[in-house]
Amino acid sequence: MKHMAKSDRFFTEQECTRIEEATHEIEKKTSGEVAVMVVDSSDDYPDAEITGGVLFAGLAAFPITVLFLHESIWYFIPLFTALFFPFRYLVRLLPGVKVLFLNPRKKEEAVRTRAVRAFYEKGLYKTRENTGVLFFLSLLEHKVWVLADKGIYEKIHQEKLDSFASIVSHGVKEGNACDSLSAAIREAGALLAEHFPVRKDDTDELPNKLMTE
Repeated sequence: MKHMAKSDRFFTEQECTRIEEATHEIEKKTSGEVAVMVVDSSDDYPDAEITGGVLFAGLAAFPITVLFLHESIWYFIPLFTALFFPFRYLVRLLPGVKVLFLNPRKKEEAVRTRAVRAFYEKGLYKTRENTGVLFFLSLLEHKVWVLADKGIYEKIHQEKLDSFASIVSHGVKEGNACDSLSAAIREAGALLAEHFPVRKDDTDELPNKLMTE
């Protein structure tokens, strides 16, 4: 049986429908195109696994060596080495533990980089007027990133997009992710409508269906 990613379960089917409806609703008023993507994490963070493995292996090996192995470093080193690998694997399996060892700056950069990669991998740059906008949620890091194509940046700065990301982030922390995301999409849509009103020959160029990975 295939394992279902957390991102596939983060929103219920009904919540996905509400988000898609909010996206479809705002795109009736603007030539801007909005897409939403949720991922389990933006990076594998092997350095966090190593740090966690070292810490837990040391914490386990030290008392065992002191209490049972005559405080000898010649016992500590091989014991530490033997324990490191299972503890590293354990950290890999437990995202709630792994996140404790993430460098904040690296975490921020990883989410931004992954969002940019998703923007291009999913073809969100292929709109006629370069007006694609991506709401990107990365669950492990509890981070939200909103980025846009070059057509949007001619009129709207990243600082404003960051304010929409903050709305979603706050909602996720409050257990209100669907409502906050839908509200942020509508606010973004109102702003897009000001700068990029809908055209007579406008078509829905990006999928409204929530993307996961």
